[in-house]
Amino acid sequence: MGERVITYGEALREGQAECLRADPDTYLIGLGVPGPTGIFGTTKGLVDEFGPDRVLDMPSSEGGMSGIALGTSICGLRPIIVHMRVDFAVLSMETLVNQAAKWHYMYGGKMRAPLTVRMIIGRGWGQGPQHSQSLQAWFAHVPGLKVVMPATAKDAKGMLISAVEDDAPVILFEHRWLYGVTGEVDEGYTKEPLDGARVLRTGRDVTLAGYSYMALESLRAAQLLEQVGVDAEVIDLRSLTPIDTATLGASVGKTGHFVVSDTGHAAYGAVSEVASAVVERNFADLKRAPVRIGLPDVPTPTTPALADHFYPGPREIAQQVLDLLGSDRQLPPEAEDPRPWKDVPDMSFTGPY
Repeated sequence: MGERVITYGEALREGQAECLRADPDTYLIGLGVPGPTGIFGTTKGLVDEFGPDRVLDMPSSEGGMSGIALGTSICGLRPIIVHMRVDFAVLSMETLVNQAAKWHYMYGGKMRAPLTVRMIIGRGWGQGPQHSQSLQAWFAHVPGLKVVMPATAKDAKGMLISAVEDDAPVILFEHRWLYGVTGEVDEGYTKEPLDGARVLRTGRDVTLAGYSYMALESLRAAQLLEQVGVDAEVIDLRSLTPIDTATLGASVGKTGHFVVSDTGHAAYGAVSEVASAVVERNFADLKRAPVRIGLPDVPTPTTPALADHFYPGPREIAQQVLDLLGSDRQLPPEAEDPRPWKDVPDMSFTGPY
C-alpha cells in the first residue's frame, strides 16, 4: 500500500471498485451509475470492469428500487445504492426507516440488512429548494441506521469500504463541493472506522467542530482567526451516529468555547444534537454558551441575490467566534473573489449537477 494525492470523487470510485473486486455478492446501482459521467465521476467506468449485472442503472423509482436493494441484502447480497440527490431519496423513506433500520432488531439479531446508501447533499449553481437540501438529521434520528459524513478523500474511501462490510444499513452523505477536493489516500483495500471524530487542527482558544464540507470551512475560519490572534482547534465530526463525545469533551475541556457547524438547517438539526451533548457532558468547562451554525429556517433559494446570503462560510464562522469571545478585533478584509456568485466553491466548479 502507498499514499497518493487523489480527489474525493476518485477515492469513492476506488472504494467501490475495491468492494466489487473483494466480494462477488457486492453490486452497485443508481440512476446514472453506469452513465458516461458516472455520478460526478464516482462510478465512471466501473461498468466496463464489472459488467452490467453488477453495476446497474435504475429507473426514477427511488422507493421501489430501494426496496429491491433491501430485499437483496436480506437474501445475502451487499448492495450499494446511489441517490443523486438526498431530495430524491425522500421517496425511499418507508423502506429505510420502517424496514431496513428495524430488520436486525425485530428478528433478535438473527437477520441482517447490509445495505449501503450513498446520498448527495449540498449546494451549487442555484439548485434550489428541491435539489440541494441536507437532510442528514432525518436519518440520524432513526435508531438502526448508521449515518456518516466523510469530509476528506481518505475517509470517503475508507468509510465507504467499512460501510459495505458492515451488516447494518449505513447512510453515507457526500457534499457536492467535496468531489474535487484532494487528499492523501492509501492504495488498496483500506478501511476507516464508521465512528469517531478527527482533530484537524489543534488550538487553545475555541473548539470549531463541523460536519462534511463545514469541517473544511471551519479550517478556513481558523486561518482567518489566526490572523487576529485567536488559536482555534478544528474537529471533523465525521459520524452523526454515534457522536464522538469523548473527542469533543477533551477539546472543550481545554478551550472552554464551542462552535459547531453543519450543512443542514440549524433548527432541530445535527448541530443542535451536538451542542446538547457538549452541554450535558461539559457544562462546567464551558465559559459561554455554545454556538450553532447552520442554514436559516427557510427553504433553499435559487436566485444569487438570496443564495449569497443563505449559506454560512468561513467569515461567518470566524465572526461568530469573535462575538463568542467578546472580542472587538476585526477580521482581515476579503481578497478579491473571482466567483461570479457564491453558489460555486471556486472557478473550477462547472456544474450544474
